[in-house]
Amino acid sequence: MKITKDEVLHVANLSRLEMDDESVDKFVGQIGTILEYVETLNQVDTEGVTPTSHAIFLTNAFRDDEPGEHLDRDIAIENSPEKEDGSFIVPKVVG
Repeated sequence: MKITKDEVLHVANLSRLEMDDESVDKFVGQIGTILEYVETLNQVDTEGVTPTSHAIFLTNAFRDDEPGEHLDRDIAIENSPEKEDGSFIVPKVVG
């Protein structure tokens, strides 16, 4: 499948990108190569292959949630730029 300069310019316009002629020519070639490869992949026989979301099996390496020592309040706010009565002072973020 070939892509035209007009199609690249149309997508650039939708993306609010300004492209010079040299960049458009470059993208026409690069996107054309990608589309040719995708077309090659479309010809691969995937009958009987189970769909997956990842190419490899992934697991999260969570640690056990175990209670521990809490940080002393004075140490926690020691380097705070603003503090008052053992609490952080932060800018108001909600109207």
